[in-house]
Formats: sequence, C-alpha cells, structure tokens
Amino acid sequence: MTSAAAAPPNRAYRRLSVEERRTQLLGAALTLFAHRAPDEVSLDEVAAVAGVSRPLVYRYFPGGRQQLYESALRSAADELKLCFAEPAEGPPTERVTRVLGRYLRFVDEHDTGFSALLRGGSVAETSRTTAIVDEVRRAAAEQILLHLGRGDGCAPGPRLRMLVRTWIAAVEAASLIWLDEEKQPVADELRDWLVDQLIALLAATAATDGETASVVAALLPLETASGPAGKLAARLIPVVGGAAHLLPPD
Repeated sequence: MTSAAAAPPNRAYRRLSVEERRTQLLGAALTLFAHRAPDEVSLDEVAAVAGVSRPLVYRYFPGGRQQLYESALRSAADELKLCFAEPAEGPPTERVTRVLGRYLRFVDEHDTGFSALLRGGSVAETSRTTAIVDEVRRAAAEQILLHLGRGDGCAPGPRLRMLVRTWIAAVEAASLIWLDEEKQPVADELRDWLVDQLIALLAATAATDGETASVVAALLPLETASGPAGKLAARLIPVVGGAAHLLPPD
C-alpha cells in the first residue's frame, strides 16, 4: 500500500489574472517572433513556450496567429518607442547617442523578427501591422525633433521634418544591413557613425535652410569638445582644409 509520505508534494499554484496571462502569452510569442519570421511560428509553439494548452491561447486570441502577431507587434512597438525616450538634459548629440544605443540593443535582441517586421512581405503583414510600424517611426521623429528644440508647440518646418525622417529611414536601413553583415561593425561603431550622419545632415541643411541654421546655432553651445559633435569636428577640419581651393578667391 502506498503511504502518504510517498505521494508527490503539492506544488504552489497561483491562478494568473486575465492581464497576467495575456502578458505571459505575449511574452512567449515575442520570444519566438524575435528569432523567426511570423509565418513560421505556430500557436502550438507559443503554447509550448508559455507552458499552456493551445485552446487557452485561442481563448485569449480567438483570431488565431494573426491576432496574436498583431498584439505581440503592438507590445514590441511600445517597447521600441521607449528606446527613443530620453530626458532633454545635457548635450543633444550625447542624448541621441544613448537613444541609438538602446535602439541597437533592441535590434540585436530581436534580430530575425526585426528584419521580418521592417522588410515586409509576410503573410502576417496587414494595414494594421503597417500602421503600427509607422507609428513607431513617427514617435521616433517626434523625439528627435524634441532634442533639436522643435516640439511642445514649436512646430518644425518642412526641411527640418524631412531631414529627421530621412535620417530615421537611414537608421532603419543601416540596422537591416548590419544584421545582414552579421552585426559588423560592432554596435557602438554603428551607433557613433549614425550620430555623425545626423550631425552632417544638420550642417549641410543649415547652409540653405534658415530654420535649421537657427537650430544648429542654438545647439552648438550645448555641445562639448569630448562629445560626438566635438570629435566629428576635429576629424573633419583636416578634410575641409584640403578643400580650400574650392572656395571663391574673395
């Protein structure tokens, strides 16, 4: 006869709330979507990672994989938008450097999923998923414009808006190429190079756009010799010096 002592011990069990269970399932989905294209992830796999049954996944996401993917994408988008949140304190280029550092860490941790998301062409892609991605781009642009002194009622002009949106597109493209190139150069080098690109875009646009010129004039006193702007200036001065023959004689 089996004694009471031989019975398996009772395991502590706590029933999850609806929100906790939903968060658990989204976390499991994001783990899979981070490393595989959405088309390749099944609900059975999500259930296995979460340690629950397939019917339970359907109970929370009756729309199946598409609804789960869109919900997971929304969760990832909210996380990605947080990467761009940075207090408006200290030299602006140093703030942007910290923002890009967080962004590239996100790309690194969600490499395959990030590629599938931005490249499109997935059967999981819809107008809703596209809108979520565009929302992240808009949020990123708003944050960068804030660091350039354009926000909170001070609306940017078309040239400055185009500059920032062009740079964000370049950051996205560079991130995808970086993944294709097996994450070379190292993330810190890519980050610094992208910050240099923003500075160069600002300088070039300031030469022909009055608003951008005023933005640059207001930001320069906040920069330091040891920061990104100072280091780039030190590298560029010898290069610019070699172009003296291009200047008008007077």
